[in-house]
Amino acid sequence: MKRLLLSVALAASSLAPLACDLEKTGNQIAADHLMVGTLLATPEVNVSGSALAGYDAGTFGGPDGGDVISLPAQTAAAVFFGSRNGENSQPSGVAGATVTLQPVNGKTTPLTEDGAGSYSRTSVGDEELTYQSGATYQFIATRGGTRYVGQVDDAPVQERVEAFHPPEGFLRINARTALSFDRAAVSNGEDRTLGFVTVVPLSADGAKGEPTYTNMPKTPVQFLQLVGLPGPYREARVTIPGEAFPQSNKTYLVIFQAVRMGGAESDNLFLGSALLAGTAEVGVVRTR
Repeated sequence: MKRLLLSVALAASSLAPLACDLEKTGNQIAADHLMVGTLLATPEVNVSGSALAGYDAGTFGGPDGGDVISLPAQTAAAVFFGSRNGENSQPSGVAGATVTLQPVNGKTTPLTEDGAGSYSRTSVGDEELTYQSGATYQFIATRGGTRYVGQVDDAPVQERVEAFHPPEGFLRINARTALSFDRAAVSNGEDRTLGFVTVVPLSADGAKGEPTYTNMPKTPVQFLQLVGLPGPYREARVTIPGEAFPQSNKTYLVIFQAVRMGGAESDNLFLGSALLAGTAEVGVVRTR
């Protein structure tokens, strides 16, 4: 799979032994179709009703915890399939494609067209969409008989964040205060997965509100920029700004997604296409 940056591909173009790969890379550089997409999973989360109400956790998460509210696990897939005219043009969505997601040698899951080149599906009320750690996932768009394929190899396992598991069961911080945590160590020579954070407030009955913070790319252009500058998302220490926790006496979910990035697999898909697959670790924060 080609995940090379454009500058690297051009620098390597004089190496004759790589002629076949470079021909494919050259085609991907010139390709006028692109794809950005995500496959993201979150586990079931048990939240103390006491924490939501602002009381001590007591038996939070334990076998005797009678006040625990369970938030179900969820998997969501989203794809933007678009075209571009010229190196610096804004991508425009391609409508009318058939877009599917599948682990290699596994079951194909169709995505629903949402308009403007966007396609999506979630596991809410739908057991067909699942996340498999270690799988190689292909994102496939078909239009006019032509297939465009993006791929992510070796979907990562859940990364445990020790700071999310204090004895009390949830973290206590002051409102409008930054929160930092360390990611799990990696072996020498091993690339750290990308890490993205989303913070979501919870009401007293466990209903999720709109995110107060996320560093996940939101637009196709931001995803394309991620291909060139992934470094900040691989830092060993993550800091969430205080603006993510704006209210006192409030409970928040901190969703940390560890993801692996893939890219264009077929030679008719732009080299800068960005595909992400990963699964989350979740912490609970209560503000003072």
